[in-house]
Amino acid sequence: MSKIRYMKKIFLITLTSLFLVSCSKNDVNNENCKFLLNIGVNTNINLNLPQYSQLLFISNSVYVPNFGNKGIIVTNSGTGFIAWDAADPNHSQQSCSIVNGTGLEGTCGCTDANTYSFITGQSLGVALPCTLKRYRVEQSGNTLFISN
Repeated sequence: MSKIRYMKKIFLITLTSLFLVSCSKNDVNNENCKFLLNIGVNTNINLNLPQYSQLLFISNSVYVPNFGNKGIIVTNSGTGFIAWDAADPNHSQQSCSIVNGTGLEGTCGCTDANTYSFITGQSLGVALPCTLKRYRVEQSGNTLFISN
């Protein structure tokens, strides 16, 4: 009997160890993505204001300056709103590293012209190690609350 208990213990310890070793953080923005600062963002957008009226239509994006690293891009995905930091996460912070776009994708102004999806945050065309930095968006009526 004791030999069976001993084997069960060894089996459980081995199984637990394998489980713990196989777990990994599946986050794309890890140690290779060091260009963006973790700046606190907490702002409101009133969709009734004319500068944000394009967000009332699906597949449109609006740039909101002076928040995050290089501003915020807010996108109407059709199923809700998504907000991204407008800084290219694959560049050191330069004047050209702002991602600009009005639809569902945007391109940074640097010579390599990295292009990103405003739905997934991933690079388009060339695979890049870092995705756009996403912010939380909550909607209450015609007001969007954006934070991290």
